[in-house]
Amino acid sequence: MIVEILYVDDCPGHARLLPTVQRLAELAGAELRQQRIRNSREAERERFLGSPTVRVNGRDVEPGASARTDYGLKCRIYRSVALGQASVPPERWIRAALGDDG
Repeated sequence: MIVEILYVDDCPGHARLLPTVQRLAELAGAELRQQRIRNSREAERERFLGSPTVRVNGRDVEPGASARTDYGLKCRIYRSVALGQASVPPERWIRAALGDDG
């Protein structure tokens, strides 16, 4: 299993999210990879919805993200019932993508 964090430089959400994703990936026995997105061409190629983006085995952890096409170099805003708006995805989305709903 591969967990990816895609990010842009100077993204405060990336620094905030990294320890959580490191811990969850380790608990799941997954490999963690980080990828810095440098330009618009990379953002399009990687289907980058903003920083930070978390993927498990190539799938975005945000439900419904596969239908989005608003790629670009930007900070990402996550919306959930539990958190409202946040700069990082809810931990439960990451756990669910890793197969751990607890």
